[in-house]
Amino acid sequence: MAAGHSVGCSAVEETVDHDVLRPAPGRESPDVVTARTQTHQSTMLDRTFGRDEITVVRHEVSARLERAGLLGDRLPGYVLAINEVITNVVLHAGGHGRLALWRTPGAVWCTITDSGPGIPEQFRRPPDVPEALDVGGRGIWLAYHLCDEVTMATGPIGTTIGLRVNVPGGISTSDLVNGASTGG
Repeated sequence: MAAGHSVGCSAVEETVDHDVLRPAPGRESPDVVTARTQTHQSTMLDRTFGRDEITVVRHEVSARLERAGLLGDRLPGYVLAINEVITNVVLHAGGHGRLALWRTPGAVWCTITDSGPGIPEQFRRPPDVPEALDVGGRGIWLAYHLCDEVTMATGPIGTTIGLRVNVPGGISTSDLVNGASTGG
């Protein structure tokens, strides 16, 4: 593990994929950028966004996902989940954030990070179905139903939501654990 990726908590150090943790754009050393591009992940988009860029980000994400092979019903569903999370950042966490989208063998990941006050405890678990007349509360619920995995790290200095969707034709980690083979 690179010293620049330390988060200062041994429990987190043992479980976090340190290739995903990285400084803000323009602050990475060339060695870190080179090392990341030599791993099995492929960065598709890494950008900041603000209140006026939600539509632009949604279109950028959609175009990159199409090129990555995410098609059919999964594409608009995943884009909707991402859109809901970035909208939450704009509405509830200071108005701006960072989105990173990358491909791994068998999946596409998106992380959305903000520097807001953190998500209150009552919203940190998978939500129940929102009531028909409730205002709001559907974004994270949709993410849980449209993605294959949702992760959340939150605290008083910000939140990162991770959204994973499997891409047909690839072997995922769970496939390997459950006995799928790569052939040969």
